[in-house]
Amino acid sequence: MSTAPMPPAPDPRGPELRTVERQGTDVIAEADRKGTPRGLFWPWFAANVSVLGIAYGAFVLGFGISFWQATVVAVIGVVFSFLLCGVVAIAGKRGSAPTMVLSRAAFGVRGNRLPSFLSWVLTVGWETALAALAVLATSTVFRELGWDDGVVTKLVALVVVAALVVGAGIAGFDVVMRLQTWITVVTAVLTVVYVVLAVPSIDFAAIAALPSGSAQQVIGALVLVMTGFGLGWVNAAADYSRYLPRTSSTRGVVGWTTFGGALAPALLVVFGVLLAGSSKDLNAAINADPIGALTTILPIWFLVPFAIVAILGIVGGAVMDIYSSGLALLSAGVRIPRPVAAGVDGVVMVIGAVSVVFFAPDFIGPFQAFLITLGVPIAAWAGVFVADVLLRRRDYAETELEDRHGRYGDVRWVAIALVAVGTVLGWGLVTLSGPSWLAWQGYLLGPFGLGGRDGAWAYANLGVLVALVVGFLGTLLFSAGAVRRQEGRA
Repeated sequence: MSTAPMPPAPDPRGPELRTVERQGTDVIAEADRKGTPRGLFWPWFAANVSVLGIAYGAFVLGFGISFWQATVVAVIGVVFSFLLCGVVAIAGKRGSAPTMVLSRAAFGVRGNRLPSFLSWVLTVGWETALAALAVLATSTVFRELGWDDGVVTKLVALVVVAALVVGAGIAGFDVVMRLQTWITVVTAVLTVVYVVLAVPSIDFAAIAALPSGSAQQVIGALVLVMTGFGLGWVNAAADYSRYLPRTSSTRGVVGWTTFGGALAPALLVVFGVLLAGSSKDLNAAINADPIGALTTILPIWFLVPFAIVAILGIVGGAVMDIYSSGLALLSAGVRIPRPVAAGVDGVVMVIGAVSVVFFAPDFIGPFQAFLITLGVPIAAWAGVFVADVLLRRRDYAETELEDRHGRYGDVRWVAIALVAVGTVLGWGLVTLSGPSWLAWQGYLLGPFGLGGRDGAWAYANLGVLVALVVGFLGTLLFSAGAVRRQEGRA
């Protein structure tokens, strides 16, 4: 995602709830660290229990694969991508700073502005996509109820969604955490009810008749799932674990982050495959309006509760994104207070949502283009940062993360080069059937003997995997010595 996680549940004996969090990219003080890794389950689960996961079933089947292939793709893609988030979350515990500040250890204090900007674009893009989904879903529910679903309805829905998302983003950590706990409970219950009501729509004969796809089609679906879930959160994965005490279990941080993030999506995508595979009409409708289309198989009495579960789940994800996008903007060098940064992101989110809702011909085209195009450089960054985290054995020297003359340096060119190389290779190995202005991608499919833009590998989206591997292996090979030197300067 989109479909970005929450720190441990607040200790009732800890600090009182703050109305507006003033913490920006600064390090969390020892007195403010609280909770246990188990508490990470709630924000990750809340942000990913959205019924949008069901819609991914149709996205996956769009690659022309069978039910069993789609099931394997869903489980592996979701779990592996959130495992990357779990590894990145280790850095939060060790450094008590936001993800994109800790990334300075790998890229240098000023060199990290490039990945911080990419992170900001990604999270704002997710906010935009989720806000647009909420508006489209509201409009469809109104239409199914026989009410007005026109421009006024969409505008009011956008105002309400934006107010919830931006308000929580400005308030900050404590409010986000409390909000997510309630969203988790309400959304989980109503999602279960939706599944029960939708089960009669499953046609097992139609599902069994789905033809198997090629290896290239399976890989393409796998990459889409990875970019839509864990890779959409990886740039924010330490933003909440940074509030944990340093003595927290590393295995617990990884395990609860991965489990909380992956549990709901893995189940929901598989269920979505069952629904989409049962009806070609539903499959096609989901591509135009991923959430709203799911209402067409519901009884009238559940449409309003469905609207609640859909919007709450989407808001849960967007709230996590706007909190992290504000931090990413600050990490990129923009010097404004964190609440103001969240407000700026909210304005961009609204503008983007308006363009998708009122001017885009469908949702899936711009959404896939967003996921894959930004997924390439983010995968390269993730490869670098995950490897960097695994190479380290000590806590970060937090004060030096702000000092370009300190141990982490000003610009670490090896890391930047790996992201650049990974991105150039990655964009050359992906193609999109959507926006014409992205037709330049896939320029390496011919030279690499993969059949060109019309060949069997055209939509496998290998570029995301290549970028991830380039960043990861390149860091292990070329940066291990630099990490040892940094940690040796105690």
